[in-house]
Amino acid sequence: MPGLLPLVLAGSMVVLAADKVPQVNVDQTCRAAATTGVRPGTANQDDSACQRDEQDAHNKLEQNWDQFTGDERSHCQRLSRLGGPPSYVELLTCLELAKQAKNLPGDVKDAGKSGKSDKP
Repeated sequence: MPGLLPLVLAGSMVVLAADKVPQVNVDQTCRAAATTGVRPGTANQDDSACQRDEQDAHNKLEQNWDQFTGDERSHCQRLSRLGGPPSYVELLTCLELAKQAKNLPGDVKDAGKSGKSDKP
């Protein structure tokens, strides 16, 4: 039973961390975007546009974080870390899409689930 306490405490730390917008190293994110061609022509230029986009996305996340469910936040945080440094812009985009998908009509949500095509 005493071995259970560290697991419970660790689990509660994860929940607390999910209640806040995660910290992202924007310098690393923008450097990676410039070198991978996500922002073409910026590899040797000032990355202030990337920094500004990331800051704007971070501010919007701070304002709207509570509007997203814990599942949406966890899922999108995992996705934003795939393939390189995480990005506030990617995280915000994922969360906004998840929120919009939740509001789709039922017939649209169910389209394609049966595996049958609607086309003759």
